[in-house]
Amino acid sequence: MKFSKRVEGIKPSATVAVGNKASELRQQGVDIIDLSVGEPDFKTPKNIVNVAKISLENGDHGYTSSKGIIELRESISKYFNEKCELEYGVNNIIVTPGAKQALFEAIMTIIGEGDETIIFTPAWVSYEPMISMAGGDIKRISLEPYGFQIGPAIERLKEEISPRTKLVILNSPSNPTGAVYSEEELEGLRDLLVDNDVMAISDEIYKEITYTSEYTSVGAMEGMKERTVTVNGFSKAYAMTGWRLGYMGGPRELINQAAKIHSHTATCATNMVQRAGIEALENGEGAVAEMVESFKHRRDLILQLLSKNGIDIQPPEGAFYVMIPVEGDGVEWCEKSIDKAHVAMVPGEAFGTPGYARISYANSIENIEEGIRRLCENELI
Repeated sequence: MKFSKRVEGIKPSATVAVGNKASELRQQGVDIIDLSVGEPDFKTPKNIVNVAKISLENGDHGYTSSKGIIELRESISKYFNEKCELEYGVNNIIVTPGAKQALFEAIMTIIGEGDETIIFTPAWVSYEPMISMAGGDIKRISLEPYGFQIGPAIERLKEEISPRTKLVILNSPSNPTGAVYSEEELEGLRDLLVDNDVMAISDEIYKEITYTSEYTSVGAMEGMKERTVTVNGFSKAYAMTGWRLGYMGGPRELINQAAKIHSHTATCATNMVQRAGIEALENGEGAVAEMVESFKHRRDLILQLLSKNGIDIQPPEGAFYVMIPVEGDGVEWCEKSIDKAHVAMVPGEAFGTPGYARISYANSIENIEEGIRRLCENELI
């Protein structure tokens, strides 16, 4: 059979592939410690689940407004205003089935054939395929030489921006590094984007999982409101990965164009899930705080365990990942890890940074300790 060049050029998600292999080995009876999954190991808070149950009992079974129910968009608007200093009204917001759908729609709206997007590596695995599907070209700026921070890389960005550059994608806190970009770092970036008339997509899916009191949404900075799409969702902060609920906020004109793509692909997010999203935003802070405190404890533990084995890492300020340097090729190292130590991790190559592996500490204390013990026992660290 012949398929489109578009789909043949796309590689499957590396993070999903690792998770699939771990599942297959488990089915064969192998005791796998899975430190690859970017998913909170908590249950969705009960108050959110209860609202969804009531919504189903009340008959919320049909389509909603394509952009999302007005009550949820009002809650998102309030969140943007109070937590991000972003003045997005309900007509500046689209509710999507997952933040990934919001990113896809935003990229498809902004990028056309031959337009250039700059991404900072290591970067989440799906940015590049989405840009390719939109027909865009990709420039990569490695943050590895700069300790995975954007600030020191601004001079490099200045060299790479061209007349074809239409978009820069930011992800703070970062998947896979956990880096959180300060306001000072983002000011230099903002100046370049404004001076060169370049758009930004700010992927803030891990915003609530931060271990620092400082957080800056780039869209709130002077000159950025009309050139930024801010994407977020419920998967990470509220342990709602399987519920598939996300959203984007941005300039009205752009949102109206993205809404056309949304109406022809997703139609709308699931009705009762949207009702649960309101509860999460309005009454979920306590549960989020508990999860973040647990993640921070696990982060400190894994850094301590790695340090005892000669791997010292700058503490990530957000998300629930650490990137560790590994010997040789990261793909081969991760294959050895799962085959010999039965510990699953994602190679840095998946994120555009060879010679590293990403560890997710969204797992139990016992599994983290056992995973590191196995890596040591098999002389992988």
